[in-house]
Amino acid sequence: MGALSHIRVLDLSRILAGPWAGQLLADLGAEVIKVERPGRGDDTRGWGPPYLKDGDGRDSRDAAYFLTANRNKQSLAIDIASAEGQALIRRLVAECDVLLENYKVDGLKKYGLDYDSLKELNPGLIYCSITGFGQTGPYRKRAGYDFLIQAMSGLMSITGEPDGMPGGGPQKVGVALTDVLTGMYAATAVLAALAHRGQTGEGQYIDLALLDVQVACLANQALNYRSSGQVPQRLGNAHPNIVPYQVFASADGHIILAVGNDDQFARCCELLGHAEWAADRRFASNAARVVHRELLIPLLAEQLAGQPSSYWLQVMEAAGVPCGPINRIDQVFADPQVQARQMAVDLPHASGGTAPLVANPIRMSRTPVEYRQAPPQLGADTREVLGRWLGLTAQDLQPLVEQGVLQCADR
Repeated sequence: MGALSHIRVLDLSRILAGPWAGQLLADLGAEVIKVERPGRGDDTRGWGPPYLKDGDGRDSRDAAYFLTANRNKQSLAIDIASAEGQALIRRLVAECDVLLENYKVDGLKKYGLDYDSLKELNPGLIYCSITGFGQTGPYRKRAGYDFLIQAMSGLMSITGEPDGMPGGGPQKVGVALTDVLTGMYAATAVLAALAHRGQTGEGQYIDLALLDVQVACLANQALNYRSSGQVPQRLGNAHPNIVPYQVFASADGHIILAVGNDDQFARCCELLGHAEWAADRRFASNAARVVHRELLIPLLAEQLAGQPSSYWLQVMEAAGVPCGPINRIDQVFADPQVQARQMAVDLPHASGGTAPLVANPIRMSRTPVEYRQAPPQLGADTREVLGRWLGLTAQDLQPLVEQGVLQCADR
């Protein structure tokens, strides 16, 4: 059984950050009920193409984007804007351990589904709110989106080629990294709150902001600024604190060098036919190489351009110099290491097709991640969840289905 098999989670979140947290908890064994709007569901169900293929090879109703963050969950389609829907959510909260939501600040208060209201029903409830800017501060009421936060947090100011270079200018990261990181922080916070509750019996409220997360994840760049007062600039594929640590052109493509210490640099210089560079006071230490990067990089580039990528990858690997290819996504999933780690997972889907998923990277010896089910169809589990959690029968549910409070779908 999963490490969290005793934990019940109501996931009222949508898009990516909250669902990512819910999926991580589900992968670790928690029972996660995804609460969705009848008739529409999570917005990402429609964020295609591409769409999941059904058993006949036709596009289903669910976009590939939705599959990203909703594995191992059950779908409960319920209208929380209705009094009947709110009453059902309150009954479910009394039976659960964790609630995830990413509505705007005070967005659930008007429904009586805010933390202060629900903790009266369940004092042990762990309630995690994810917003763009948090529950306090002058921006608290603003909507937050990954792209917007990448810009406001400073991440885009240090991503991309320098001004004046071809393609120069700020760039966003190629995935919604802020959302993903926020989901991971949310899951970590939930686990910490569960540990605290295990000792005290107390639940608690978790306030997570996308902006806070991305500022925290500026990592060394933030500390470079705070320590020196110098504002970090865009360096393209180069590293601000390590040299050489960037992309180089080979005779037939590109490779990356990631030289992490002086010994590796000395071995690299030998392979390039210039062992004397490692003894040059301008290049002998990483600190010196950072200062003199504009002298060193052209020297390295000239030598690396003389052989094809395959040659450099082979000799650098043999010498213990970190070096690698720049793979396309198809090459990633064809890589023997990625395949050996079984990072591609396929699960049968209720549409009759197969959901192609990416594995959870966590490897645990006693409570391994399990892949119990593909992301659910909208409302697929409404009857089952309300029956099992609340003891409601088909006769109890039918009037609510007819009123549009609930949506039920057969598996």
